Amino acid sequence: MIDSYGREINYLRVSVTKRCNLNCTYCGAQNEKENNELTADEIEKTVRAFALCGIDKVRLTGGEPLVRKDICYIAERISRIDGIKKLALTTNGIRLKECAGELKKAGVRAVNISLDTTDRERFKSITGYDGLNKVYDGIDECERVGLSPIRINAVLIRGQNDSDAESLINIARERKIDVRFIELMPFSDEGDNDELVIKSDEILQKFPFLKPAAQKGTAFEKSVARYYESEGFKGRIGFITPISDKFCSECNRIRLLSDGKVKVCLGSDEVIDLKPYLCDEKLLEEKVRDAILSKPMEHKFSCGYGASHGLNKIGG
Repeated sequence: MIDSYGREINYLRVSVTKRCNLNCTYCGAQNEKENNELTADEIEKTVRAFALCGIDKVRLTGGEPLVRKDICYIAERISRIDGIKKLALTTNGIRLKECAGELKKAGVRAVNISLDTTDRERFKSITGYDGLNKVYDGIDECERVGLSPIRINAVLIRGQNDSDAESLINIARERKIDVRFIELMPFSDEGDNDELVIKSDEILQKFPFLKPAAQKGTAFEKSVARYYESEGFKGRIGFITPISDKFCSECNRIRLLSDGKVKVCLGSDEVIDLKPYLCDEKLLEEKVRDAILSKPMEHKFSCGYGASHGLNKIGG
């Protein structure tokens, strides 16, 4: 479906929960409890309505999606919806080793893993949990069962984990895994965090052997990341820059929150509640179309919009 600014919106991020088994400093999970989460049946109904409006790619997010005991059941039901061509998942990796095989059987094909450091103590400091080895075990299991592509998403914060850039880049050197650096967004309780943001130019100056990679894939595989490669690397390095270099004109995504509300833009406070329409398929589809058409031209992070929600509540 084409929105009011001429963008094709074909990508839905489904936050299945606000809960998380970590408490990362920049996210704001803070011991969320199960509260008004959509059931598997309600998620399927809603995603089906989005599919009728042109959505063909779905990513399951959270919170941490793997804390839901029915996550594989949810994935299987979504993967069977007519029109859905790709189902992916973003996770912190803590429960990935035990779930990877079942996720693949359920129809998940690609996995993004949030990993901000390769140092065990720093991992514990950032997340509140000594779980780095579990994340590595999960990555190994994804490779073993054939989930692909596997991507690592890292948020570098000045003075906290910016020294991890090199060791994270080395993962892409040694394994067929893309490592992507995402700029810190204003979703913590720390207020203005501009001075904490590590921008892509800063990393590229430090690692000049990284060169722009040739564009891969089709329009369906369109990515907001700018990719770089280097001789001898098995994977690529990507940069996602919502703060320093807006990509709003190319944004193709919309977000379904765990309580049935649609967040039309990550950097906007506007939400549209779909839950009252779940019993009327035709009206639900109409409300989904309205939501897509209400997507704004660009985010307003600089004006303070979006920061009223912890990142765990909005699916990243």
